[in-house]
Amino acid sequence: MQKPKKIPLRKCVVTGERLEKKQLLRVVRTPEGVVIYDPTGKANGRGAYVSKDTKVIEKAKKTNILARHLEVQIPDSLYEELIRLVQNDK
Repeated sequence: MQKPKKIPLRKCVVTGERLEKKQLLRVVRTPEGVVIYDPTGKANGRGAYVSKDTKVIEKAKKTNILARHLEVQIPDSLYEELIRLVQNDK
């Protein structure tokens, strides 16, 4: 009998909810210090997860929580890209 496959859970840095990786967006600070959206979930560097929800992304921008987690300034263009991805996903 095969054991059911374990679903990896990750924590949203804004809401603190534990969700499946598929329900989150991964933002990464690369070793060079550049902040990028990571669609693969495998990019090298320090990662932080945000829920796929425009309100959550806007809250992350307002509270600057991603900048604190990744210890680097987050460009507005990244937040705009995340919001665009979430809206296109629906």
